[in-house]
Amino acid sequence: MGDTRRRSAVAVGVTALVAPLTLALGATPAQAASCTTSKGPYQKQVEKFLGRPVDGKQSSADCKAIRAFQTKHGITPDIGYAGPVTWGVMNLMNKQKAVGKKPNKAGKCPTNKGRIACVNLTLQLSWIQDGKKLVHGPVPVRTGRDGYETRTGLKKVYWRNIDHVSTIYDVPMPYSQFFDGGQAFHSAGVSMWNPPGSHGCVNMTRVTAKKYWSLLRKGDDVFVYGRKPGT
Repeated sequence: MGDTRRRSAVAVGVTALVAPLTLALGATPAQAASCTTSKGPYQKQVEKFLGRPVDGKQSSADCKAIRAFQTKHGITPDIGYAGPVTWGVMNLMNKQKAVGKKPNKAGKCPTNKGRIACVNLTLQLSWIQDGKKLVHGPVPVRTGRDGYETRTGLKKVYWRNIDHVSTIYDVPMPYSQFFDGGQAFHSAGVSMWNPPGSHGCVNMTRVTAKKYWSLLRKGDDVFVYGRKPGT
């Protein structure tokens, strides 16, 4: 009986990762995974982003494409609805792409500090520069959610731990480079566009976190500016 209860609890937990809580607790997996037939307020924008026919009408093919995008990036509920969260992620991707190879075009990240890691919260981008020379990036990152904002300002890398495990959340934080209290650059096993965000750290893909580890050293400057959408 105990094993049955434990298996049931695990199943509910897994379902909750890919469906809204109300569905996860009160519906069968088949029901939770169903597509909505309703068009969303951002239907045309989402259709255009996904390369679908832009007619502003929800089709089964539209829903399937939207759901695939939502599932990939951990957007819930992943029922194919073209709502504000889904469009917000897509719109951010468009803005990130438009930056190209000139992330510091506005000159907001200091160019008189030598090697420095820059974090633009508004665009959820980070890069490493040396003076005015772009060394690496820009790369998408995932920063602090509302209530856990990544703090802005000029900081320094003060501690590095390649195999760090969070003492607060008990989760691995590979390639951690701390620059402001418990806030650090580190690898995270989620999409960089997974809402609502981190608990304050600057999440990166494993490839990016490993690259930052190889390029930065203790004492290097970090500059965080802007404001994450939704905070």
